[in-house]
Amino acid sequence: MELLSWGAIITQILIQFIPVWIALFLTFTVSIMFKRKLGLYGKLFDSPIGMVGYALVMFWVFTAIFADLIMTHDPLAQISSMKNKVPGTPVSGADEGIFEHYLLGGDALARDVFSRMVKGSQIVVTIAPFATLFAFMVGITLGLPAGYFGGKFDTVLSFLANLILAFPVILLFYLLVTPEIVATGLPTYMAMVLFLFPIIFLVILFNSRFFTQPQKRNIMVAAIVGVGGWLYLSLISQSNTPVNFMGALDGFDVAGGILIVFVSVVFVNSPTVFRIVRGLALDIQTRDYVAAAQTRGEGPWYIMLWEILPNARGPLIVDFCLRIGYTTILLGTLGFFGLGLPPESPDWGTTINAGRRLLSAFPHPAIVPAVALVTLVLGLNLLADGLREESLRD
Repeated sequence: MELLSWGAIITQILIQFIPVWIALFLTFTVSIMFKRKLGLYGKLFDSPIGMVGYALVMFWVFTAIFADLIMTHDPLAQISSMKNKVPGTPVSGADEGIFEHYLLGGDALARDVFSRMVKGSQIVVTIAPFATLFAFMVGITLGLPAGYFGGKFDTVLSFLANLILAFPVILLFYLLVTPEIVATGLPTYMAMVLFLFPIIFLVILFNSRFFTQPQKRNIMVAAIVGVGGWLYLSLISQSNTPVNFMGALDGFDVAGGILIVFVSVVFVNSPTVFRIVRGLALDIQTRDYVAAAQTRGEGPWYIMLWEILPNARGPLIVDFCLRIGYTTILLGTLGFFGLGLPPESPDWGTTINAGRRLLSAFPHPAIVPAVALVTLVLGLNLLADGLREESLRD
C-alpha cells in the first residue's frame, strides 16, 4: 500500500463523516421547512451568521453521536509501526480487518490521530453543555429569588458569589482538580450539593405552574423526585470510592476524572449565572405584566418562573451558548495542563498537550485537535451572535 495523497485523505474523511452529513441535511431541511413555527430557534435560520454557527456546533454534536461509526481505529489502540507517522500512512503490522490507513497520521504513542479527534468530541460535547446546564439551574434557582425579594437573602448570596468570582477562573478551576484537593473528597461533597439543584428547580417549576391542579401537580412532582432522585444518587454514588451506597440500584458510574471536571465547571460558572439572572430579575420585576400577575394574586415563584424567566430567555440563551464555548476552552486548558481527565483520555486538550512536545517535527497530532477545538468554539460564538440578533428583533 502507498501513502495517500491529500486529495485521497480528504475524500476518505468526507466518506467517514457520511452519517454526520445526512444528519445535518435532515436537521436543516426540517428546521427551515417549519422555521415559522419554531419560535426563536426557527428565527435563527433567518441569520446567516447564526446558521453557520449552528452548522459548526451540530457538526460536532453529530460527530459525538456517531463517533463509533466514524472512527477508523480504537482511539486507545497502539500499532508500534505507526509511531509519529504522517497523515495517510498505510497501516503495517496490524491485525486483519483493521482500517488500512491512519488518515491523519499517528501520535507519539502510535495511536490514530483521526480517531482520537473524533472520540474526543464525545467528551467535550458531553461535559460542556450538561455542566453549563447544571450551572444555569443553580444560578436561576438562587438568582431569581435574590433579585425578586432582595434583602438579607440577596446580600448573603451576592457576597458569596462575589467571593468566588474574586478568584481568577483558571486558577480556581486549577485548584479544584488538583490531586491534593481531590484526595480530600471536596469535589464529591460539592457534587452532593450542586446536583440537588436541578431537582429543586424542576419541583418548584411544576409546583408553581400546577398549584391549582393538585392531582396533576402531585403526579409530576412525584415523578421528578423519583426519577431525579435515582439519577442524583446514581451520579454521586461511585464504585471503589467512600461514597458508594446504591449497590445494585446504582444505574451508572461516571469516570472519576470526568465527575471532578463536571463539578468544577458547575461551581465556577454558577456565580456568574447567578449575577446575570439576579440583574435580569431586578429589571423585569418592575414591568407592568409582573404587577398584573401580583394583582391577580399569583405566588412569588409563579411570577419568577413563569413571568420573569420567560422574558429573560433571550440574554440567557445567548449567555448559555457563549458559556459552553468558555467551558470548552477551560476543558482544553485543563487537559493541556494534564489535570482532571486521565492522561490517556482522547479529549482535545490532553491530545494537544501530548502532541506539543514534538510539535516542530510532527505537528499533526497537536494541530488536528486544536483545529477541532477552534471550530467548535467559533461555532458557539457565531451561534450566540445569531441568537442575539434575532432575540433583539422580538
